[in-house]
Amino acid sequence: MTTKPVPAPSPSPSLPETRFPDTPKEDMQNLRHLNSPGYIPVLDVHLAAPETTAVLSEYPIGRNVRQRRGLLSPDLLIAFDVELSTIIDDNGYAIDYHGKAPDFVLEIASRGTARRDEIDKRQGYEDYGVPEYWRFDNTGGQFYSVNLAGDRLVNGRYEPIPVQEVGHARYWGYSAVLGLYVCWEYGHLRWYDPATGRYLPTGRQTAEGLIIAETGWAEAENRLAVSEAARAVSEAARATAEAGWDNAETQLAAERAAHSDTATQLAAERAARRALEAQIQRLQNP
Repeated sequence: MTTKPVPAPSPSPSLPETRFPDTPKEDMQNLRHLNSPGYIPVLDVHLAAPETTAVLSEYPIGRNVRQRRGLLSPDLLIAFDVELSTIIDDNGYAIDYHGKAPDFVLEIASRGTARRDEIDKRQGYEDYGVPEYWRFDNTGGQFYSVNLAGDRLVNGRYEPIPVQEVGHARYWGYSAVLGLYVCWEYGHLRWYDPATGRYLPTGRQTAEGLIIAETGWAEAENRLAVSEAARAVSEAARATAEAGWDNAETQLAAERAAHSDTATQLAAERAARRALEAQIQRLQNP
């Protein structure tokens, strides 16, 4: 009896549906305003909990990994209390898996995406239930209708977040989700922390601060080394001086002893002389 050969397993047709598809890179504005300033790692560090907090760029958002239509890929995605490793493995954010939409998304304007960001994506993020959706236009409103805008989900609908002019060419809007002000300042994206009263540093500023700190530490170590060397020299000089003092005291003691011996010998000689003179005087005057 012959058996039929078992056919080799063919590649699973579901394999492409186990991950989100790669996102086409339509423009590179996020490189200029997010990646070059290093805000991805800066926000990641500021928000802490790296294993359960996602701070990502250009990762698609969908209901599940099988979805192929209606995917939205924000320039910046921030989500709390999620499995970051799963998002990386899935190549995207599956709302059904994590049980919620990302908490914060931001789009950066470009000529080719502006209309879609303001209309289609705004509706899409609203439908997905993203609590905050922000838009940044470095041109000051040439692409978007305004230079900075944010929306907050209220009862399933987006309502504008107030953006205030805080100075010449400076506009701030508060993100309650992040606890930070999203800032448009002279065409640059910045983040202000009201808890510390400071801006979040750029990656460059962080690196420069680290270099300065390391340089200062090295200088401090050099100063300490010089100080310790000077202390060693001082202690050696002191030891030499103390040794010299000990030698001087020994020599003085020896000199005093010699002087004492000389005085004793002189007294003995004087006594012997007086005794001799007395004997001579008795012989002369019997």
